[in-house]
Amino acid sequence: MSALIHLGYLGMFLSAFLAATILPFSSEIVLSALYGSGLNGAILLVVASIGNVLGSLVNYLLGYAFGKDIATQKLNISEATFNRASSVFTRWGKWSLFLCWVPIIGDPITLVAGVLRSPLWFFMLAVTLSKTGRYAALLYVLS
Repeated sequence: MSALIHLGYLGMFLSAFLAATILPFSSEIVLSALYGSGLNGAILLVVASIGNVLGSLVNYLLGYAFGKDIATQKLNISEATFNRASSVFTRWGKWSLFLCWVPIIGDPITLVAGVLRSPLWFFMLAVTLSKTGRYAALLYVLS
């Protein structure tokens, strides 16, 4: 593989990782552009999914280690957004993790999961299925 292709996959990983954290970033645009430029869809799916799941794991670990304060004071998540994510998580419990792909509330839900000590094994399962499913659906639409 050429160096440009490697950089494309690296860029996909980084954009997916950053998009899963609380940073406002869209990995779907990057995935669409790279797929449109001819990169392998299956490899993009794996790379994007790994990056996105690891970014969500960072959110979980931050919530687990630092609680609500990290979200509202350090990461600039509004009180309303945090409360909305908390409400969803409190109402649906660990099953709300299957909504982690949803814009605006998805990333805070992964943080709340850490704050509320959701089981890590279930977190990883739900987040991996949800995030991979979203990317697979997007690639399906693009093909």
